Amino acid sequence: MINKNYADFAWEQTTQLLAIDSPTGYTAKAAQWVKGAFEALGFSAKLTNKGGVLVDLGGKDVNDGLVLAAHTDTLGAMVHEIKGNGRLRLTALGGMRPENGEAENVRVYTRDGKVYEGALQINNASVHVNLSYGDTKRAWDTMEVVLDEDVSCPADTRKLGIEVGDIVCFEPRTRRTASGYLKSRFLDDKLSVGILLGFAKYIADNKIELPRKTYIHVTVFEEVGHGSSCSVPEGVTEFICVDMGCVGDGLQCTEKQVSIAAKDSAGPYHYDVVTKLVNAAKAMGADYAVDIYPGYTSDVDAAVRAGYDLRHGLIGAGVYASHGYERSHIDGVYNSILVLAGYLGV
Repeated sequence: MINKNYADFAWEQTTQLLAIDSPTGYTAKAAQWVKGAFEALGFSAKLTNKGGVLVDLGGKDVNDGLVLAAHTDTLGAMVHEIKGNGRLRLTALGGMRPENGEAENVRVYTRDGKVYEGALQINNASVHVNLSYGDTKRAWDTMEVVLDEDVSCPADTRKLGIEVGDIVCFEPRTRRTASGYLKSRFLDDKLSVGILLGFAKYIADNKIELPRKTYIHVTVFEEVGHGSSCSVPEGVTEFICVDMGCVGDGLQCTEKQVSIAAKDSAGPYHYDVVTKLVNAAKAMGADYAVDIYPGYTSDVDAAVRAGYDLRHGLIGAGVYASHGYERSHIDGVYNSILVLAGYLGV
C-alpha cells in the first residue's frame, strides 16, 4: 500500500504553488516553479512554447504512451478601466465571478514589476450609506478595486504605474484544518498539480520503471479552454486529466473521495478508460465515486477537440464550492494518488 505521506507531500507542494499568483495569462513564475519541482524529483521537464510544463516520467512502451494533465492557471482578473475616482473596474480571466470575489484582498501587478494591494468591493460599499447595498446586482460594472494607495483620480493611479491590461490576483487564503480539510481559492487546479507531484515522488522514491511511456503536462490556459490543445507527444494514445472532482447536489462525490467522471458537458469520456479507472480504484482500495459533471469541461476535452486521436478520461479529488473558496480533504488527495498508481499498475 502506498504510504499516506505522499498525500502530505502533495499538499505541501500545493501550498507552495498556491502562494504564487498565476491567473490565466500570467503563469510564467508558477510554471518555472512547477518545472523545478519535478526536476528536483529527478525527472526531465521542459517549458512548452505556450508556457506549460511537459515532464517525462519514463516508461517502457513508447507506442502506447499516456499523458497525465493538470493546470496551474487559475481564475483572476484584469484592469478594464481606471475610473474617474482612481479605482479599478475589472474584467474576468476565466470564470471568476464578481460576487464571489467581493470583499476579497487583491494584488495588482503592473508591467514594470510593481505590486499594489487593494480589495474588490461593490461600488459605494458602506452599508450605512448605500441603502441599496443588498439589492444591487453583483457584476463587474457594479464593483471596483479600492486600492490601498492615496488615489482619487485616474492621474493618481497612473502615477503608480497601473494601467489597463494589468493583472489582478485574488488572495487564496490557504488553510489545512486539524480534521484534514484543505481550503483555498484555486484548488482548481493547483491541488491536482500537487497530486501529480506526490505520484511522481512515489515513482522516484521507489525507483519504479513505468510499463508505458508516461508524461505529465501542466498546462497554463485551461481556464480559457485551450490548455492542452497542443504539445501531446508522439506515441501517446491515452490522455487522463487530473482536475477537481465536483461536489454538489445530484453528485455522489465527497471531498474525501476521488471522483471518476463518466461524462461532462462536452460528452462522455472513453468507456474503456472510465472502466479501467474504476477497476484501478477497486484494486487499490481507493474510496471513489463515479459522477457526471453538468457544467464542466477539462483539458482533455481541449486535446480531443484539437484533433488528437486519444482515449480520454478524468479524475480528481473532490472539491466543494468550485470557482469559489474551495474545499477538499487530504483523503481525496490520497485516493487520487492510489487511482493513478492502480491505473499504471504500480
